[in-house]
Amino acid sequence: MVTLEGGVGNYIKLKNKDYSYFAGNDYLGLANHPDIIESAALALKKYGVNFSASRQTTGTSQLHLELENQLSVFKNTESAVVFASGYVGNMLLLHALSDQYTAIVADSLAHPSILDGIPRNISSIDFYEHLNLKHLEKLLEKSKTQRSLIITDGIFALTGEIAPLDKIYLLARKYNAIVIVDDAHATGVIGKNGKGTPEHFNLDKEDNLFQSETMSKALGVYGGFITAGNWIVKKIREKSTFYGASTALPPPIVAAGIAAVRIAGRQPGLRDKMQQNARFIRNRVMELGFMTTDSPTPIIPVMFDNAQSAKSLSAFLEENLIIAPSIDYPVKTGNFIVRVTVSANHSRDQIENLLLKLEKWKARFQSRRSVI
Repeated sequence: MVTLEGGVGNYIKLKNKDYSYFAGNDYLGLANHPDIIESAALALKKYGVNFSASRQTTGTSQLHLELENQLSVFKNTESAVVFASGYVGNMLLLHALSDQYTAIVADSLAHPSILDGIPRNISSIDFYEHLNLKHLEKLLEKSKTQRSLIITDGIFALTGEIAPLDKIYLLARKYNAIVIVDDAHATGVIGKNGKGTPEHFNLDKEDNLFQSETMSKALGVYGGFITAGNWIVKKIREKSTFYGASTALPPPIVAAGIAAVRIAGRQPGLRDKMQQNARFIRNRVMELGFMTTDSPTPIIPVMFDNAQSAKSLSAFLEENLIIAPSIDYPVKTGNFIVRVTVSANHSRDQIENLLLKLEKWKARFQSRRSVI
């Protein structure tokens, strides 16, 4: 486990040394953006640390309403609701939509928050083989006497793969199903305007397609949110026991979120730079013969069939002042992964140094080239 001694950026401080940081989820490099820090500091001075109440009682501030308005404008939806953590977004949607479905079909590599969020009264739960649309359709056919809800990650956190949401949505239409996409790693990353997986596939205006999202990845701050039609947001506010009983997001976090959404919306060049860096690294990783995935995302897994190789590579990089962790994660991919992540802030010198160290390690541990 890495114990940070300062802020997160393209470099971090460990053991009184600067390490090149190819980890975490700060894809647009906003976590230490000066405008965001200033906004949080001003809110801290004006409002204090905590609103000390739930949103439904006395915990709603103008800051919360402004953030929700900014998010709905950014996503071009009727309404938005923010809450304590992106992890609970799937739970809020699954519960709010519970009268719309009787069966769930999920990708087998679905994020743990998806599984934790399934209502207790739903007994029909199936998992289709990862990204296998034929298997998905087979399960939908089996459950056609019920109304199904399909749920998947938009970008998978470990592999960087993008779910084929266009094809998933066609199957949903065919079998009268609804879809939830966990877009934690996609918001701010893909889509013409950074709106996530539905926009990436030109589906952002379609019915019966819902997103759960977070501000803790590309937006660089904290807190979960859902942008949707007025009816679903109203239902979450009025019916969700979690939302109704949770303390409101703290003032500095909310103010930071407002600033982050504005920057992400007004500076598309950050997303372009991140994607450019990711493309360059992924192509070179493939050329070096490592097994990885072929998706235009900032998550570039270096994949092995044994844990020893993954741990060896991560340790070798750390010895050379580069942090790229070997992941032991609740989602099981069948591979052992060194998860390299890229931000808009990474310099070409940093990237070239990373690639040089990968090449040096590879010279000692040869493996067959493969792309999935």
